[in-house]
Amino acid sequence: MSEELKVLLVQVITSWQVIAVTVALILYIGMVRYVTQYDPMARVHNIPRPKPPKPKKEKKPPAPAAADDDGLEDAESA
Repeated sequence: MSEELKVLLVQVITSWQVIAVTVALILYIGMVRYVTQYDPMARVHNIPRPKPPKPKKEKKPPAPAAADDDGLEDAESA
């Protein structure tokens, strides 16, 4: 690389226009990333909500005892 090219590159990189555009692009990309990752429902889910009361279960009367006790044993055990 020639010396003239090196000097020209340094002047271009350090010019205020290049620096301003670089900063603007960085801010723009940061804003786009923020918008794409923003979740409005995240704020809603962070609010603790009271749980609805559980429905009360009705107690069933106890089942009647088996009335077919004829003294017969199970067919399986015979």
